[in-house]
Amino acid sequence: MTTKTIVLPILALGLLSSGCTTVADKEFLGYQDPGFGEANRATFAAMVINPDPQYDTPIPATSAQHAAAAIERYRKDEVKQPERVSTTENISSGN
Repeated sequence: MTTKTIVLPILALGLLSSGCTTVADKEFLGYQDPGFGEANRATFAAMVINPDPQYDTPIPATSAQHAAAAIERYRKDEVKQPERVSTTENISSGN
């Protein structure tokens, strides 16, 4: 037997049997899942800014003089170095 006589019937059976399958999500028939794109809509909604935010604590007052002084220090390269804060703690045994 040649490979043509073996491969052609197998391909024909494969094509015939694929005609019996069903499409569960029906997208091929023009139907689109109503949840399609939900992740994109949720992400977009999370990025939208609240036009009327309500805060528990009032926003602290700002000072233009303090901001101008900070900008001037930055321009003169005299920036105040922030205090170093450690976020980890060394724990050792007393052995």
